[in-house]
Amino acid sequence: MVRLSDIAKINSNSIVSLTLGILSIFIPIIGFFTGIAGLVVSRKALKEIDKTNETGRGFAISGLICSIVGIIMHILAILSIVTFVAFISAG
Repeated sequence: MVRLSDIAKINSNSIVSLTLGILSIFIPIIGFFTGIAGLVVSRKALKEIDKTNETGRGFAISGLICSIVGIIMHILAILSIVTFVAFISAG
C-alpha cells in the first residue's frame, strides 16, 4: 500500500512556472508579462528544489524554456509591427 508520505512532493512553484510559460506562448500581449513572471518563478523554483530536494525540476526547466520562447516571440512580434508601420509610413 502506498502512503501519501511516501510520495515525493512536487514543488508548487515549478508547476506555476510551467503554467505561466505556456500561457506566455499562447496569450497575445499579456503573454509578455506572464513570460517575465514565469522566468522569475522558475528561477525561484529551481533554487527551492536545490535546497529542499523536492521533485519538479523538469517542470521548472520547462517553464523557464517556455517563458523564454514566449518573451522572444512577443519581442519579435512587436519589432515586426514597428517595422511594418515604418515601411507603410515611408512609402
